Amino acid sequence: MINHPIFQAIPLWNRSLKNRTVVAPMSRVSADADGVATDEMVDYYTSFAKGAFSVIITEGLYTDNFASQSYVFQPGMVTTKHIESWKKITDVVHKHHALIIAQLMHGGAISQYQKSTIAPSPIQPKGVKLASYGGSGAFSIPKPMTLQDIEQVKEGFITAAINAYKAGFDGIELHAANGYLLDQFLTPELNIRQDHYGGNIENRYRIVAEIISGIKQQVPKHFILGLRISEGKVNDLAYRWEKGIEAAKELAEQIKRSAPDYIHVAVQTGEWERDSFYNENTSLASVMRSTTHIPIIANGGLHNLDKAEKALNDNHADLLSIGKAALADPHWPIKTMNYQPIIPFHKNMLWPKATISHTRNVLARLCSETT
Repeated sequence: MINHPIFQAIPLWNRSLKNRTVVAPMSRVSADADGVATDEMVDYYTSFAKGAFSVIITEGLYTDNFASQSYVFQPGMVTTKHIESWKKITDVVHKHHALIIAQLMHGGAISQYQKSTIAPSPIQPKGVKLASYGGSGAFSIPKPMTLQDIEQVKEGFITAAINAYKAGFDGIELHAANGYLLDQFLTPELNIRQDHYGGNIENRYRIVAEIISGIKQQVPKHFILGLRISEGKVNDLAYRWEKGIEAAKELAEQIKRSAPDYIHVAVQTGEWERDSFYNENTSLASVMRSTTHIPIIANGGLHNLDKAEKALNDNHADLLSIGKAALADPHWPIKTMNYQPIIPFHKNMLWPKATISHTRNVLARLCSETT
């Protein structure tokens, strides 16, 4: 069996994790039209647990029926049917000794589902809608959110977290990354509000802090509450904070005060070293870790074992999330541990559709071509 830090057990969140592998959240747009998880999704998430991933973070689940849904066939965490459908998934994942965390998200200005979108400020998002998730054309100019809108969004996240607890999840992850609504509040170019939700970093982070506080008041202490952040965005991969490492430190101080149970640092391009380092030794993940002393999940091509070793041994992260490599081969941990060949990722697995069924069809075709 391979000797590598990614496969070492770690005590975390008053639990003993069997290794440091995490399935990264990946939108699969494979729920039914009402956002209910399907049997296909049960099989999909179970495969990661069978493959020996320690933690599974779901795709983003929408948090209300007003303006949060981002994509057609995106799953939700709003209704009783949503809760019941996810119970099937959490039950079977737990039977294979893995944790499962529900990512909660609000699309905001880059929703591809809403006819009319909302955002902190009326600024048209860059880029175009994602074709693999059923979108086309430019984004519209969003409606600037009123204070009532903000309260409604906060309540949606808090209620969705309660619903996730009822559905048997081990915790939730607030999606404040990749250009979605909470990240729009954090981004100075997208948030030009003149009230207490805009301006300096304390104000821009306020909605996140209030959601975290609200959730903590409603769920048991053992229920994990994570936070995902990033610089790059799905519609603007090259975006970086103008103040660089100083902006990272300022955000880290705000996160430290609200004290989530972990910080998930996402690299949208999948290039951890290229796109998340401020100098030779300092990454966004390491800034978060050294400033907050909160467990860190790093992301960005970390199925590469050399990069994974650097991330763990050089104090950038405690856990590593793996996306495309996990999608291609859900048994990546157990196969890699035992020197078994893995199925490599191919771009056609997510193109022209990002659905579970499309990926499976591509996998079947690739396997038939190699036999």
